[in-house]
Amino acid sequence: MEPISSDFLVIGGGIAGLLFAIKASTIGTVTVLTKAASDEANTAYAQGGIASVWSVDDSFESHVDDTLRAGDGLCNSLAVETIVRGGPDAVRELIALGTRFTRIDAGGEDEYDLGREGGHSHRRVLHAQDLTGREIMRALGEAAAARPNLRVLENHVAVNLLIENHAGSNPACWGAYALNKATMAVRKVVARATMLATGGAGKVYLYTTNPDIASGDGVAMAYRAGAPIANMEFYQFHPTCLYHPAAKSFLISEALRGEGAILRLPDGTAFMKRYHPDAELAPRDVVARAIDSEMKRLGLDCVYLDISHQPASHVRERFPNIYKRCLSFGYDLTSAPIPVVPAAHYMCGGVVTDLCGRTTIPRLYAAGETAMTGLHGANRLASNSLLEAAVMGRRAYGAVRESLRNDFRAPPEFPEWDPGSAARTEQRVLITHSWDEIRRLMWNYVGIVRSERRLERAFRRIQLLKEEIHSYYWDHLLDSDLIELRNLVTVAELVVRCAMARKESRGLHYTMDHPEHDDEWLRDSLIRREDVQPTPASPA
Repeated sequence: MEPISSDFLVIGGGIAGLLFAIKASTIGTVTVLTKAASDEANTAYAQGGIASVWSVDDSFESHVDDTLRAGDGLCNSLAVETIVRGGPDAVRELIALGTRFTRIDAGGEDEYDLGREGGHSHRRVLHAQDLTGREIMRALGEAAAARPNLRVLENHVAVNLLIENHAGSNPACWGAYALNKATMAVRKVVARATMLATGGAGKVYLYTTNPDIASGDGVAMAYRAGAPIANMEFYQFHPTCLYHPAAKSFLISEALRGEGAILRLPDGTAFMKRYHPDAELAPRDVVARAIDSEMKRLGLDCVYLDISHQPASHVRERFPNIYKRCLSFGYDLTSAPIPVVPAAHYMCGGVVTDLCGRTTIPRLYAAGETAMTGLHGANRLASNSLLEAAVMGRRAYGAVRESLRNDFRAPPEFPEWDPGSAARTEQRVLITHSWDEIRRLMWNYVGIVRSERRLERAFRRIQLLKEEIHSYYWDHLLDSDLIELRNLVTVAELVVRCAMARKESRGLHYTMDHPEHDDEWLRDSLIRREDVQPTPASPA
C-alpha cells in the first residue's frame, strides 16, 4: 500500500495543530490527521477564552506574576515570559484568520470584551461569548480548507511514530503509522517533520469535561518512542461541571465566577471564603479541593453555583450557550443556583519540549496540551491553555522552517504494517471493561485528593491491566478503541508514577500523607522509557 507522504505531518486538529499546519502550508505540503470530524478537538470545548494582555490597563508583568503564582513554584520563568509576551501577536493572527471575538461598545468606541477568570488580576480573557473554542475552530477550519497544500484526513488514528533504525544515539521521527477508521487499514504517513497536537487525556478519568477522543495519544506515542514525559501528576480538575445524569459533565465556565457567581451548599451557605481569601476567584486547584472537601464532609452529591443575583439579561447575553444548555436540563441560571461537581479537565504535564516545540527526538515536535513547556508548572492559570497552544504552534512553525531550510535528506524506508496472525474479535466487552476499570480506579485513587496507599493500589492494578491489554492488543486486529485503550493505560501509569514520586503537596497534586510543600521536590517529575526500540511494523 502506497504511503501518504508530505513535508509535514500534524497529528491532531485543535488550535496548536491547525495554526502550525496553516503556516507550514506556505512552505510545503501538510497532512493533518484527526481522529474524528475535524472540528471535534479539545479546543472546541473551550468556553472561557484566550488570556492575553490586551488592555492598556494590563501589563505583561502582571500576567507573568499571575501565571507564576498559579503554577505554585514549578513554572519555567523563561517559558512564562516568552509565551505571555507572544500572546498579543497570536491573538492578532487568530483575528486575521477570521476569529470573531466578542466586542462591546465602550463609550462610543468598539472594543473587545475582556473577561476575568480565577487567578487573574486583570480582565484579559478574549472570548466569543461562551463558545470561544468553537469560534476559533470555525475560523481555523475555514482557513485550513482554503490552503491548497493542506489536506485534513478525518477519522484517522495514529498508532505508532515512525522512528528510524540506525546506529546513532538519537534516531529521528519520520511520521507515523495510522489507522483509517473507514477501511480499517493501517498505512504509513511519512513526513520530514511531525507535530504532535493531540490534546489531553481526560478520558483516563471517569468524569471529564473532555471529548471522547481525549485519550492521551500523543503522550503515549512519544513515551513509547523514548521522549521524556514530565509532570503528569498535575492533572487539573475543573471545579464546576453541571451535575445531571444526561449532561455528560457539561462544563460550566470559570467565567461565571469571574462575573460574580457564588458557590453554595444546599442550604445556601457560601463556603469559599473559608478556603481562600479570593473565594470563588481562587486558583482552580483550591476551588476543586474545597468543593471536594465539602462534598465529603457533608456527604453531598454536588454543590451549587449561583449567579441568579446578577441581571438576567446580562447572564443570558454573556453566557447564551451555557444558559440554553442548562435550560434544556431544567435549570434556569437567571433564577436559581445550578448543581455542579468537579471533573478532570486539563493535563498540565506532557511531552517535554523546548520553547520552539522541539522534543528530544529529531524532527518530532509537540504543542498545546500534549506538550510540557513549563508554562503551567503545578497548576494552569485559567485560559492560559489556548494562549500556550496558539503561541507554541506559531513558534514551532518558525523552528521547523529554519531547521528544514537546507535539509534535503530523504526519509528512510519503513516496512508496511504487518498484522501478523492477529484476528478480529467480536468480544468488545474485554475492551469496554478494561476502559471502565482504568477510569474508575483513576477517579477513586488518583483524583483530587490522593494518598500513598491509594496510589500503590492503583499502580498494582494498572500493571496487571497493562499486561492484559498488551496481550489483547497483540492478538487482535486494530481498531480505534483498542488503540485508545492501549494509550489510556500508558497515560494512567505515567500519572500514577509521577504522583508516587512526588512526596509533597503542590498545586494540583495533593496527598494526605505529605500535605505541605517541600522544596526538596521543587523540580519537574521526569519519566523516560529506557527500553526503546526502532518502530516495529507490527502492533508491538
